[in-house]
Amino acid sequence: MRTFLIRRLLAAIPLIIVVSFITKALLVMSPGNYLDNLRLNPTISRDYLAAMERLYHLDSNNIFERYWYWLWPALQGDFGYSFTKTMPVWTLIGERVLNTLLLTGSAMAFSWTLAIPLGTLAAVYRNRWPDKLIGLLSFFGLSIPSVFFSLLMVLFAAKTGLFPPGGIHNQALWTSMTAWEKLTDTLWHLALPMIVLGTLGMAQYVRQMRSEMIETLSQDYIRTARAKGLSQVRVVCKHALGNAINPLVTLFGLSLATLLSGALLTEFVFGWPGLGTLIFDALSAKDEPLVMASVVMLVLMLVVGSLIADLLLAAIDPRIRVE
Repeated sequence: MRTFLIRRLLAAIPLIIVVSFITKALLVMSPGNYLDNLRLNPTISRDYLAAMERLYHLDSNNIFERYWYWLWPALQGDFGYSFTKTMPVWTLIGERVLNTLLLTGSAMAFSWTLAIPLGTLAAVYRNRWPDKLIGLLSFFGLSIPSVFFSLLMVLFAAKTGLFPPGGIHNQALWTSMTAWEKLTDTLWHLALPMIVLGTLGMAQYVRQMRSEMIETLSQDYIRTARAKGLSQVRVVCKHALGNAINPLVTLFGLSLATLLSGALLTEFVFGWPGLGTLIFDALSAKDEPLVMASVVMLVLMLVVGSLIADLLLAAIDPRIRVE
């Protein structure tokens, strides 16, 4: 187990290097930098701008040079300060990453909670009206863009007033709330973005669960269980479900990338204070240290998610050994 974990973590190093280099290259090749906006301010001296250029090497368009000046301090744990926030970038990311994890984690729980019973139901009633209705629902989730779906839900919240249209909690009353009121208020604000992300993930899981359950129900041991007189519920839940769910665990790591990318856009639409809004603000201001650190954090989250999926698959399937 220890060897497996070390090997997977070491494999993440070249991935981080490649992704961070591509990100830095795109930032360097894109026109302008953070100082261009400061040059429009007459109160800022040219000496200060020149010192900033030398300090952060913004006066060079050499991609490899700019990347090395970022990489070498980063290897020592120094990812720099945000240009716009004048704070260490890891402090800013630490304040936001838990909000992103809350949103993606709740969306994944929402999608799994619905996808497993719906996919199983669609397989049991194959080619009948429950299967067609569930197929229509999954088709909707796969087809609708996350941004458009988010805008629809914001419009729904604004028109009905049943849910807040954005934010993570009520700013005006937050300090006067009790712990229970803070929890319920956060969950109330979480509902709509969770439904958006959860629906998109659920559609993929439902289709996979249906196909795996159909294949499992055709196996010989399932026919043997039925021949013994076991009920349909016991055959499906006890004998078929455990084997059919394994591919969904494998999809956990792969779908995390889609979920995180969807979360970044959803956070921006709903004004959710997570990594999504932080990255959009950083990209708009060409805040290079903050963009680079955020990309590294996203890659680490994907690596950890894939690792958790492998460990879960080994835990639930005795035929698989991590070693």
